[in-house]
Amino acid sequence: MINPRDLHVCRDAIRHGSLSFYAASKLLPPEVRDPALALYAFCRLADDAVDLHDEKIDAVLRLRDRLDLIYQGRPRDAAADRAFAAVVEHFEMPKALPDALLEGLAWDADERRYETLSGVIDYSARVAAAVGAMMSVIMGVRDADALARACDLGVAMQLTNIARDVGEDARAARIYLPLNWMHEAGIEPDAFLADPLPDARIRLIVKRLLKEAKRLYSRSESGISALPLKARPGIYAARHVYAGIGGAIEKNGFDTISYRARTYKRQKIGWLALSASRAALSTISPQSAVLHAAPLPECAFLIDAAARAQPAGAGWGDGRTGALLAVLADLEARDQAARLERPGA
Repeated sequence: MINPRDLHVCRDAIRHGSLSFYAASKLLPPEVRDPALALYAFCRLADDAVDLHDEKIDAVLRLRDRLDLIYQGRPRDAAADRAFAAVVEHFEMPKALPDALLEGLAWDADERRYETLSGVIDYSARVAAAVGAMMSVIMGVRDADALARACDLGVAMQLTNIARDVGEDARAARIYLPLNWMHEAGIEPDAFLADPLPDARIRLIVKRLLKEAKRLYSRSESGISALPLKARPGIYAARHVYAGIGGAIEKNGFDTISYRARTYKRQKIGWLALSASRAALSTISPQSAVLHAAPLPECAFLIDAAARAQPAGAGWGDGRTGALLAVLADLEARDQAARLERPGA
């Protein structure tokens, strides 16, 4: 399905760019691990293309064009594009799912802030839960309840990332914490960005965000038990490795401004062993209340797209497609205006 040379490039990119997922992927069976590495390599490429470049709007628009070429069966001559195109074709990946990731990256380029936790989850649905839904498709899972739990896990991971990166984001003039939580704590967001300090108020907000992540990690586990048996150890591993980052943050007193929480090789080995044993023992009753819990409303559109087993070229319907096209059109207009204002344009 995937050219071995392209897969080697994807594997190398993940080994250097996403150590947590690379560690967890070792427990996935090859038929899941290889397309998952291709998926994560493309997502990593997309995230870095926006995050690491000054011309963020242009980066998003170029990603839009690359994704369109992939779904036309004419990927750009790059390993990650070719590998992801093979995944899209083989698994009939609904375009709504990578489009959701693109929308989240467009929100980053637009420098959005989020007033409430629901807004932060809206963003997390796009940049993380969409990846969880794509992983489910790769594993052949289209059941709506299992997809809802995969989205819970994706959101939990992203909330952990946001909690870990508060200081790093602030120094880049970005903020992803719920603004109403900051106002309630007496923190003015722009003043915080100007001088980010790890005082007790911001540490309590980090603690509060991780508490929500813990709830979603716990809720996601019933969905892991609904996955194919061979795939469970790798997904348990991802759950434990990312939750371990939250544990490291807690050990630092929830200060993610002075320190960037990290985990260590020996810890990852322990979590991989735990995950293998848990997977072997995992069972879930079809009547499990947790498995059938209502999905996060912010993730409902992802579950709907993946559960309907749409052909690869299918879209979101007018409402969802319109939302993406609107934000991309706005970014394109701003990009063109900025080009005209440049000297020599």
